[in-house]
Amino acid sequence: MEVIEILGYIGALLIGLVLGLIGGGGSILTVPILVYALTLNPVIATAYSLFVVGTTSLVGAVKNMMKGMVDYRTAIIFAIPAFIAVYLTRAFLIPAIPDELFQMGDFMVTKNLAIMLFFAIIMLLASISMIRNKREEVDVEVKITYNYPLIILEGFVVGAITGLVGAGGGFLIIPALVLLAKLPMKKAVATSLFIIAIKSLIGFLGDVQNLEIDWIFLLSFTALSVIGIFIGIWLNKFIDGKKLKKAFGWFVLAMGIYIIYKELSM
Repeated sequence: MEVIEILGYIGALLIGLVLGLIGGGGSILTVPILVYALTLNPVIATAYSLFVVGTTSLVGAVKNMMKGMVDYRTAIIFAIPAFIAVYLTRAFLIPAIPDELFQMGDFMVTKNLAIMLFFAIIMLLASISMIRNKREEVDVEVKITYNYPLIILEGFVVGAITGLVGAGGGFLIIPALVLLAKLPMKKAVATSLFIIAIKSLIGFLGDVQNLEIDWIFLLSFTALSVIGIFIGIWLNKFIDGKKLKKAFGWFVLAMGIYIIYKELSM
């Protein structure tokens, strides 16, 4: 096994570790690790990422469900359009995109390039959300109200983005739950994890019918990520995850810029 592959598997552990420590964000690392460390095709990488993200988020979601932190009604309202969008994106939209999109002079814009550039933009947006992180951690119980049209629209948008880039989209879901459903922050984070878990795994079902899945690799990579979550949750007793969030945001920002540079200079 080459050093770069070993680093890829260490990266799997890191994904879970970050999720366990700061409660989100780790999934944004999955695609770069699969593409650059383990040299997978971006389409396969985004598919595998959905499974890894879905499974690791499910571990966290079950923990929150046992504590009674998940608001199921809000989750269902938000998640149904997200489920539909992510499944349709993976099952039909991704396979329908041609391998070569268009040419700019001597530069060919391919499907793989477009996926990685779009993913890098999502990384940049996620990093800004983590660096700013000005949301107040207020958990005053207020009457939950629903802006149904906006919640459904946001669900579709987040589902489509998840389907395209294979990331959970917690940085989009949590503000939507706080602003549109008036959920307290802790409930929004817990409910977001539940939504991410289910929609990611449903999105992956759209890939099973189109792609050849290497189950041994995928399950071993996912297992390492799940182990990382438990280590992260344990470390949380000694390290303040909130303080790490901003530093991780800067790291994600640098990674996003690196991906844009690498893809455009190839």
